[in-house]
Amino acid sequence: MNAAPAFELLRIAKKCVDLVDAQFQRQLDWSVDSLDTLDEVCAELSAVEPLEGERFDLWWQLVGAYTGQVIVETYGGQWITHEQAPGAFAVAVNGITGFPFSVANRVLSREPFKSLASLARSLPAISGRQAE
Repeated sequence: MNAAPAFELLRIAKKCVDLVDAQFQRQLDWSVDSLDTLDEVCAELSAVEPLEGERFDLWWQLVGAYTGQVIVETYGGQWITHEQAPGAFAVAVNGITGFPFSVANRVLSREPFKSLASLARSLPAISGRQAE
């Protein structure tokens, strides 16, 4: 992928950091552990009523970009296009493909047992199993 989409995804991820700080007074520090905080924010966003329409689309974009950027920076991955992620991007880390926007969709839709932090933490384990 060329640098333009990766730069744009980083810009969106930074907006996520700013908005979470402004609206929830929580700091995201680009670590895998910060995805636990973002999981909590997502739960709060949809606690009273489901996210819908433009508000859902905004948070989906912010949460997916931040989650993917954390994975890219933490594990030396890269943003990619993938046929299983039409209209979004995926991340590639050590031959493993992750779909942060898909997980963001599931988390924001309140699907049980879905977690942004779990996605990030699972990639090294999966990569290690493939190497065996």
